[in-house]
Amino acid sequence: MKLNILGCYAATPRSFTNPSAQVLEMKNELFLIDCGEGTQVQLRRNKIRFSKIKHIFISHLHGDHCYGLVGLISTFRLLNRENELHVYGPKGIKEIITLQLKLSNSWTNYPLYFHELESKEAQIIYEDEKLSVETIPLVHRVYTNGFLFKEKPGDRKLLIDKAIEYNIDVALYRSLKKGKDVRSESGELVPNHLVTANPEPPKSYAYCSDTAFNPKMIPQISGTTVLYHESTFLEDKAELAFPTKHSTAKEAAQIAKEAGVGKLILGHYSTRYTDINLFKEEATSIFKKVDLADDGKVFIFE
Repeated sequence: MKLNILGCYAATPRSFTNPSAQVLEMKNELFLIDCGEGTQVQLRRNKIRFSKIKHIFISHLHGDHCYGLVGLISTFRLLNRENELHVYGPKGIKEIITLQLKLSNSWTNYPLYFHELESKEAQIIYEDEKLSVETIPLVHRVYTNGFLFKEKPGDRKLLIDKAIEYNIDVALYRSLKKGKDVRSESGELVPNHLVTANPEPPKSYAYCSDTAFNPKMIPQISGTTVLYHESTFLEDKAELAFPTKHSTAKEAAQIAKEAGVGKLILGHYSTRYTDINLFKEEATSIFKKVDLADDGKVFIFE
């Protein structure tokens, strides 16, 4: 599981910071999460292949999370994209994008599908044989979702030496990986656990931006491998957090602690702060395993 931070600052882009966008690589699939201004430039800077992005998830319709989307969709057209593209986001996103495409006479030459979201309850919005994606209802000034990406358990690990020792035909190896007991060439039943090992624990990633302090999400993200949680403010500006429906670094750490996540990544910093290390200092007073997102930063989770 690999996470590329393309942008992680709040509000407006600056010459040295970018608004929200990140690419999650999971099970050899690339997922773009949010698409603020400059996202396609950041994709190029980080050498991420445009053609591998088939699914884009937009948390909400504030500009710093979606104003880069129509540009990216248009660039896909200019690059003669053929693969279909799926966009998941709040109701209204289809109208926003298609109006711009219509008035600029820039309809895509590839299949473009919108999956508009309205439910205020968690729901699975994408699933294949390897992973699933579900919404995390958030508390913001407009309808907003986070996204929970979860790997499905993989095949069991085949212990080749043991399979040979028990004289198991190669044709049955796939059945072993699927957890089945098999018979040796002599007809003896071989229990699966004797010739296989447990698969790697499935990984999960929770993206939560933007939101006020929201303990209701804790059961859903409990035990998540990695949590990305907005931390727009420090405690010195806590009085601004609730009216604007944002969180402090301390509140993000409290969510991480109560949910028992493996790691917390902070982001969506207000541009009023010049030193983002202050966010980590504040959060680690509550939860120790804290990292800071920053534009261009890459996280790899083995």
